[in-house]
Amino acid sequence: MSVHFFTGFPGFISSQLIRELFRKNKTQKVIAIVLTGELPKADLEKNDILADFPNCSIQLIEGDITLPNIGLENQIMQEILPQIDVMWHLAAIYDLAVPRDIAWKVNVHGTAMVNDFVRILPNLKRYMYFSTAYVAGSREGVLRENELIRPRAFKNYYEETKFEAEHRVEDLKSEIPITIIRPGIVRGHSETGVTIKFDGPYFFLNMVDKLKCLPFIPYIGDSNSSINVVPVDYILKASIFIMDEKSAEGKTLHLTDPNPHPVQEVYRTMVKLVTNHYPKGRLPLFLAKKSLRVPYVRKKLGVEQETLDYLTWNALFDTTEAVTILQKGGITCPDFIQTMPKMVDFYLAHKEDESFQIQIK
Repeated sequence: MSVHFFTGFPGFISSQLIRELFRKNKTQKVIAIVLTGELPKADLEKNDILADFPNCSIQLIEGDITLPNIGLENQIMQEILPQIDVMWHLAAIYDLAVPRDIAWKVNVHGTAMVNDFVRILPNLKRYMYFSTAYVAGSREGVLRENELIRPRAFKNYYEETKFEAEHRVEDLKSEIPITIIRPGIVRGHSETGVTIKFDGPYFFLNMVDKLKCLPFIPYIGDSNSSINVVPVDYILKASIFIMDEKSAEGKTLHLTDPNPHPVQEVYRTMVKLVTNHYPKGRLPLFLAKKSLRVPYVRKKLGVEQETLDYLTWNALFDTTEAVTILQKGGITCPDFIQTMPKMVDFYLAHKEDESFQIQIK
């Protein structure tokens, strides 16, 4: 039985991927590299997973992806290198408001160190690297899976550093069996609503919830753009199918919604589900941006100001390659509007729990 190695544990997608791999009997052993400070949290998550899968094992090893040999001691290296069949690299700083030096250290330099580690794995069958669809930066129009074009600008340092990191993985494709995954904005499970943090589209739920005492809630700006949000269960099913699929080797695939909804429609549905009323009137986007520059306002509303940059971004992710491959497994992306009630129910049940909320600076 193959052994899978993970970075990014105990993050939400890593933890869920491990569960899904065990559930589908794709592996019975996972090795996960964990930062020293994250070990207590990782240990709890490990025990939680193994309670459901007692015949499986998760070996936690202390390390740091920003160090040579990803911070592993020689003895551990000798022991684990021959075992690893599949490498999953998910460790990254996903915060849109992250400072450049921190994002560069983890996302770019960390990926370079992971790549060096991957190069010395003697029995590697697949390297699964999680990038993001937002490596496109400010580019608009139709964005294709086989393109990695430097845009004129990036909306934030998260996008820029993920672009730089993906370049470094792309350069390895001639040497190693790689699949690069580019997810859209990831939300909770489409059927249960379960997530572990309220970021991305949840920032708008925070805002709507905070403003629901007003006589009415206005639309923000007047956008014709669509927003690409995908549920975590789609990412899990698709990634695990892709991992085994020979035709996905050497490919970069958009795990984005092939049928995204307009921003206005998504916002309208959110407001209706939270307040039982549709939005009325319109707050100009420049005013919304101006108000979110005030730390007190954005903390009060629970919204990162960078979120608004995505409301007027006119881009469509082409998913031809991904859809063609995933059709073989009968895997499709659940519709965002149809499954939004579960997302909102989970949010409303847990919104007061600080552990779900992102600290807005």
